[in-house]
Amino acid sequence: MEFFRITNVNLLSTFKGSLEKYTPPLLQLYRNRREALGLEMKSLLDKLDDKDSYTKGVKMAILTVIEDDVGSAASLPNVISTAVILEEAIVLQDIADLPTAFGYLFGLVYAINMEYPEELKYTFEVMQKLFMDLGGGCSARVQSLKSKLC
Repeated sequence: MEFFRITNVNLLSTFKGSLEKYTPPLLQLYRNRREALGLEMKSLLDKLDDKDSYTKGVKMAILTVIEDDVGSAASLPNVISTAVILEEAIVLQDIADLPTAFGYLFGLVYAINMEYPEELKYTFEVMQKLFMDLGGGCSARVQSLKSKLC
């Protein structure tokens, strides 16, 4: 609040907006000079590239990061973070839980009118037609499920 009073600039939104704007070109600059920056920087950039590769080729997904080595296999994993991926980019992150993440994924896909992936078309159709009551008639498969549930 004091920073805003002095500068009339919203500290966090300005900083985050600038990070979003300048980070990709800054990383590209570092990548272009990878060899000149030494082994430590090269190693850091390689790790960063490996992290980005998790989303390469992913049209849409929910990414759940869990804590490694949390004990016995019988215990539930400790979820560190949940994110939504669209077109190879993390578009939402730090989502509270898996149902919320799926709801956000569905809302984004529906709002920007993306085609449902073939292997998930019935899952998204159930979400759209049954859970959200959007659109007209259902496919025979979804209608059968609806009849069984009602």
